[in-house]
Amino acid sequence: MQPQPAVRVEPGSFDPQLHFYPRVLNAQIHPMVRFFLSLDGDRIVERYCHLNPKVRPEDLRAMLGFRPRYLHWAGCDLMHVTTEAGRRQMVVIETNSCPSGQKSMPLFDDLLEQGGYRVLVREAFAALLAGRRVPEGGLAVIYDKNEVEATGYAAALADEFGEAVQLVRHMDGDADPPVRFDDGVMLVRDADGVWHPIRAALRYVTQRPWNRIPLHTKTAILNPAAVCLAGGRNKMVAAKAYDLFNAENSSNNLAIRTPQTVRDVHRDEIPLWVRSFGGKAVVKVPYSNAGQGVYTITSEAELDAMLEAEQRYERFIVQSLIGNYRWSSQTRQGRLYHVGTMPNRKGLIYVADLRVMVCAGPEGFHPLAIYARRAGRPLLDQLDPTQPSWDMLGTNLSYKTPEGEWATDTNRLLLMDRKDFNVLGVGIDDLIEAFVQTVMATVAIDQMAQTLHTKRGRFRMKLFASLNDDPALLDEILV
Repeated sequence: MQPQPAVRVEPGSFDPQLHFYPRVLNAQIHPMVRFFLSLDGDRIVERYCHLNPKVRPEDLRAMLGFRPRYLHWAGCDLMHVTTEAGRRQMVVIETNSCPSGQKSMPLFDDLLEQGGYRVLVREAFAALLAGRRVPEGGLAVIYDKNEVEATGYAAALADEFGEAVQLVRHMDGDADPPVRFDDGVMLVRDADGVWHPIRAALRYVTQRPWNRIPLHTKTAILNPAAVCLAGGRNKMVAAKAYDLFNAENSSNNLAIRTPQTVRDVHRDEIPLWVRSFGGKAVVKVPYSNAGQGVYTITSEAELDAMLEAEQRYERFIVQSLIGNYRWSSQTRQGRLYHVGTMPNRKGLIYVADLRVMVCAGPEGFHPLAIYARRAGRPLLDQLDPTQPSWDMLGTNLSYKTPEGEWATDTNRLLLMDRKDFNVLGVGIDDLIEAFVQTVMATVAIDQMAQTLHTKRGRFRMKLFASLNDDPALLDEILV
């Protein structure tokens, strides 16, 4: 793949047809979603504490008003599940440090055509720069996938700051990348071979960003690569961040809900832990994303296939599998199983997740975008050994083409509009819970990122290595 030069994005160039899916352009936001997005923090706190009376309003209010130091923008993938006793809840599957979602979100106000693109730039990006010394230079958006949203952010950034923005694709494995760092300052190369210094950049680099973006930069970056290692793109450390958060907030009765997770698992140990979950489990490469490196295990054949696959890294995580009531993992807390979509006319129910994107502004966290994705095949009462379980359980829409490019299966995308939202079978309280879980997961990872830095802002590599002792990963990190 040939490196592509930086492209100047001028103010006034935002075009909704380029930055939203065609389905979204004419979609009308669902009234319940609109109502949820209009709620202020106090109303969310009052409602949540009414349904969770052991949570003190002042504790939740402080959580929603948390001012992150590193992770200003995040998104959580959540599953709507229920217990054997019928208690429904939202469970965090993973957190992303540069999440997608804007192109899938119907507008809250038809007159504000830039939607969440502009809100993120105005609040989170501006908060990143507030009171911070940055080098002289321009603004940039760097990305490796999701060109639709990357270009949207560049156009919104150009309008907000009234200046041209450099848009540049920064791919993993480029022999001659159009982005480099000189004494901590980012420089991007245009079509004429001229290098431009950058004072601040929005990052949509998702694939192993730590191997080409230094952990320490003078250029302000939203979000910095360090938060990916702290949990934003690292499921291993994220699991530890969640555990630390839950321990520290046990007296507040605030907790991040996740599947039962076993960390730091060597490949040879995987069969033992799968057996401990009753032969049903999920095995994950901790540092992959976009649905890559995730294996749903429901049979010996699927376990063998996972063990035979070539792997880059030495450590894995193993989680309890959430499936149908009759074949979910057995854990210490019992079984969790998918609520799933409302049955269609054929009586079929599909697994679906919910992506909630948030950013932190002057008034604290608030939601930016929401969308859902369903699996490719319906959820069966009994497992079919001839069909991959991933087809029933995997919801990620991203996939790689034979040419190595990223593409999206939009047929399984569920919008927050008048048509799709009802299929999910969730209500206003489910949306509130999903938002609170997303905020807590974001806070947990930001706190882990703070722990991994000294008071002077230097990354504590020895501490990180003790938390994530994977030589293959440590060799990739660009300090």
